[in-house]
Formats: sequence, C-alpha cells, structure tokens
Amino acid sequence: MSETALRAYSNESLDTESTEAPRVSSRASTCPECDGQLESNADRAETVCAQCGLVVDEAEVDPGPEWRAFTPEERDEKSRVGAPTTNLMHDKGLSSVIDWQDKDAHGNALGPRQRRKMQRLRTWDERFRTRDHKERNLKQALGEIERMGSALGLPKDVRETASVIYRRALDEDLLPGRSIEGVATAAIYAAARQMNRPRSIDEVAAVSRIDGMEFKRTYRYVNRELGLAVEPANPLRFVDRIVDDLDVGDETRYRARELLREAEGTGVFNGKSPVGLAAAAIYAAGQLTGEKHPQKAVSDAAGVSVVTIRNRYQELLGVADASEE
Repeated sequence: MSETALRAYSNESLDTESTEAPRVSSRASTCPECDGQLESNADRAETVCAQCGLVVDEAEVDPGPEWRAFTPEERDEKSRVGAPTTNLMHDKGLSSVIDWQDKDAHGNALGPRQRRKMQRLRTWDERFRTRDHKERNLKQALGEIERMGSALGLPKDVRETASVIYRRALDEDLLPGRSIEGVATAAIYAAARQMNRPRSIDEVAAVSRIDGMEFKRTYRYVNRELGLAVEPANPLRFVDRIVDDLDVGDETRYRARELLREAEGTGVFNGKSPVGLAAAAIYAAGQLTGEKHPQKAVSDAAGVSVVTIRNRYQELLGVADASEE
C-alpha cells in the first residue's frame, strides 16, 4: 500500500477517535475495513490485509534471534540458549559444567599436564557450586527426591513439586532435628498426592532410607508447618495400578470404579485406607461379574491384608444394594 494511503488511513483514525470508534488492535485476526484475513509480513515488519492491502500495523518487534541459519548445524552453532532451569538441581541448572572427557575442542586427547589441570578445575568448580551447608543439604535432598521419584515411577512434574516443597521447608528452617532423607520422603509423598499421582505410605517407605515411623512423623510435621493443600487420596486412583498386577477384565475394572463412585459421600471412605478400598472394590466387582479372584491374590497385588479386603468389600456391596433399592 502506498505511503499516501497509509497516511490517509492514520488521519482518518485520528478523526474518528473522538466519536468513540473502536481502535484497531494489532492482535486482531480480521481487517477493520473489509473483514478480510490479516497476514504478518516478517520481512517488512507489517501486518496487512490479504484482501484490500490495508496496513493495520507497522514497525513490529521481531522476537526472534538477530542471526539467520540455513542448516541445523549452523543453528546449533549460533544458538546461545541453554537448558531450561529446573528445581530438581540445587542451582537450578545455571552453574557451569566442566566435561569429564579429557579432550580439546577438536576432539584430541589432552596431555598429562592438561588432564591434571582440568581435574583441579573440576574440583574447584564442584566446591564453588556448593559453597555453604545449605546448598550441600539441598543437593543431597534433591538427589534423594530424584532417586525415590524414579523408583516410584513418578513423572517429572511430581518431582519438581517435591523439590519446591523441600525448598520451602529448608527456607522456613524446618530441618533442625530431622534428617534430610526424612523431609525429602515427606516432600515426595505430599507432591504425589497434590498432583493426583498418589502412592501408598508402604510404597514410599519401601524406597526410602528411613523407617516408616520416622517418615509418618516427619510428614505430619511438614504438612502442618507448611500448610500443604493435600486432599485425601481418592481410591479410584489406585484401581488401575492394582488390576495391572491381576488378570482382570474390563467389565470387572469398570464395575470396581462404579462401586467406589457409589460409595463416595456415604461415609464409607471416612478413616479408611484408599488402597484397601480400591482392593476391596476390585474383589467385590469380581464377585458381581463372576470373575472371582482369591482375596490373597488381590491383597498381594495391593499390598494390604486379607482382613482389610474382607471387611471393606462387604461395606461396598451394602452401599451398592442400598442404591439399587
């Protein structure tokens, strides 16, 4: 579009501003004149209408890099962006890292003198990365969270949440008198429940380096002091993980979920273990569908006692019978 037309359009916009006409936004998707589709011209930094050629916006800011690359190798060479920050590292991944391979930029092996020099540099680099006891504490704890999260099969977002919980506990001085492993275990357990990836207390205690009593005591303390928004675990979250270890059909799986949904809000869940309720629902569903499994097999898959299943499945069947009447 010519410069004269652009100036005329700008003057017209100023004249109509007093009549409270809507302003043209560079983020609009249609032309204000003909309702045509807008297109962005990166070379001229303009947004124009594909139908009438109206210049809606000009002198746009290009958020891309100032360099150009034509091959993937050239793009990697010119890129100055590193890995994203992460809470799973004590320095959030912003510190330097000296490669352990004793090679120069051309891939040639270093001489003995240069290898000794690089080893000294690695030692000092490691010392500077953990200069005080707080950073050393955090580094050890995040390593424990990574180890336990991997053993429990928890995704990265759960481990990130656990690291944030541990950082809060460290900042609020909750660690004196408690072990690093204990607070890290409490953080991973709370994060799994917050992110709807719950794990039972026995499962978490099995991969932890502390005993079950210390784990429970530390979790209650951290939960109370930090005011964590941890809701009771839903038994429905444990159904799939239990049936994966059993030869259970889809009908039984569906019926187990229905039994748990019918029991919600009836008081059956109050004070009960969610894992035990899920195991009882699977056993009761098998009784209803004819796909019967021994209580011992279900208890082994769920990690609960046979007595728990025997007591809970009767309650679930009672709720189901009452809802049908």
